[in-house]
Amino acid sequence: MERHCLSLLVENNFGVLARISGLFARRGYNIDSLTVGTTQDDNFSRITMTVTADEQTLEQIKKQLNKLINVIKVIELKQGEAIRRELVFIKVKANDQTRSRVVEISNLFRASVVDVAKESLVLEITGTLSKVDAFLNMIEPYGIIEFVRSGVTGLQRGKHQIGC
Repeated sequence: MERHCLSLLVENNFGVLARISGLFARRGYNIDSLTVGTTQDDNFSRITMTVTADEQTLEQIKKQLNKLINVIKVIELKQGEAIRRELVFIKVKANDQTRSRVVEISNLFRASVVDVAKESLVLEITGTLSKVDAFLNMIEPYGIIEFVRSGVTGLQRGKHQIGC
């Protein structure tokens, strides 16, 4: 079982996301992360999802997605052939004694401080899953209050495009 990142070009119509998530539910597949947004053309949206599957299951997922009427194209954003990133906000405990160390660690990972309160900081980091996980591991001893991950999004490198 491996984590795969799929990029879908879909018609920007109501119910498309429900049909896609319904397909996953009916087949017993799990979506690890999901991001959706319009493209340069408001008639189309891009859905980026990560799924954990073996090669055979991944091929079934792709075939089933391609059968949906509003799905125009499905591609896999493979490691090395695509740029994949995730945005994460982390609220971490930070008092007068620990604040400077938390900021130091954030600077090492190119994370930004986006909010400062008396007893906490909100940090923002963008990067690969491994970079985000490493940052979370470094910051965890200071006390993570809460965090939210956007899910992976990405684009193919070079001249390749998913457009119709």
